Amino acid sequence: MQEQYRTVARAGVHETEINRSRFICALAPAATEQEAQDFVARIRREHPTASHNCFAYVIGADASVQKASDDGEPGGTAGVPMLQMLMRREMRYVAAVVTRYYGGVKLGAGGLIRAYGGVVGEALDELGTITRQRFRLATITVGHQRAGRLENDLRATGLAVREVRYAEAVIIEIGLPDSDVESFRSWLADATAGEAVLELGGEAYGDA
Repeated sequence: MQEQYRTVARAGVHETEINRSRFICALAPAATEQEAQDFVARIRREHPTASHNCFAYVIGADASVQKASDDGEPGGTAGVPMLQMLMRREMRYVAAVVTRYYGGVKLGAGGLIRAYGGVVGEALDELGTITRQRFRLATITVGHQRAGRLENDLRATGLAVREVRYAEAVIIEIGLPDSDVESFRSWLADATAGEAVLELGGEAYGDA
């Protein structure tokens, strides 16, 4: 399993004009292939009169799903360079749609490849990217008298505090890197005089 991956910071649109053709790149995070396909369908509905709506998406921290479409452009001149740009930038869980309104000047295969790949790169630069780090999910169960200070200490150390629930005891859900589990266990024992109980759960990704 990948320790971390990069994805687009937010959904957005970037437009450029090349030899009178408009190239509009829409980017969005996509947690699943279905989300990516829904995004592609939505952009196509928004641009029904466009010459082409080409797409590429990468799903999975290990890029296990990669799809691209030229949507009528010459084979390999649109979707593939878009996908190559996403992969070159190590992007994951992201969908890109480039809408082209033809301006009357043919670009040739090389020009199309540069245009479609280039506008995706420009959109990534404009919208920004973020790194997501793999975390071990864990719950800490602790008494009410220690909970407030413990929560403050956890946040002060920069750990991802995901949720705090108050019941008979206080349950604090956190995420921490696998490599930190044992050292954190020792720190927690010291910080709570051995009172807190740490239980490890599954894995997830969070902001690095």
